[in-house]
Amino acid sequence: MNKSKFVIAVYVENKYGVLTRVTSMFTRRGFNIDSLTVGETEDPNYSRITISLSGTNSELQQLVSQLKKLYNVRKVEVISAESGIRRELLLIKIRSTSETRREIREVTEVFRAKIIDYSAEAMCIEITGDTNKIDAFIDNMKPFGIIEMCRTGIVAIERGAGSLVNGKEG
Repeated sequence: MNKSKFVIAVYVENKYGVLTRVTSMFTRRGFNIDSLTVGETEDPNYSRITISLSGTNSELQQLVSQLKKLYNVRKVEVISAESGIRRELLLIKIRSTSETRREIREVTEVFRAKIIDYSAEAMCIEITGDTNKIDAFIDNMKPFGIIEMCRTGIVAIERGAGSLVNGKEG
């Protein structure tokens, strides 16, 4: 079967235990979540869970249907690559020496990243973009020596003026 990558936005009541109920549903059905981000929406009564995963179209439809049935879930939306904007954040700490600093800065500029901390032995860099850009930046930093890194996972939003949490689709 042909598996694709999907991003699902789940709008839930901002209450304890809701995230556990949502992620448990994926576990019970044998799905691996590639990335998961959660945050309060423009309405503090609701949070948005953004989940990226791989599966078939029929599996996706089944998941969406099951998510909509969960208590505390207000809305579920699949965000396609065409109709949405997807981004990740990476913080990465790179070994640096007087010989490599200039080259690290040049790569950072090419990727429109930002140096956010600097010492004699290391640089900490912040970069946002789509998954491919983040992966390419990591590949370019490997020769310098990655000390530590952390990624947020995908966040995504539909294009246009609508707001799914308020029931106004654009």
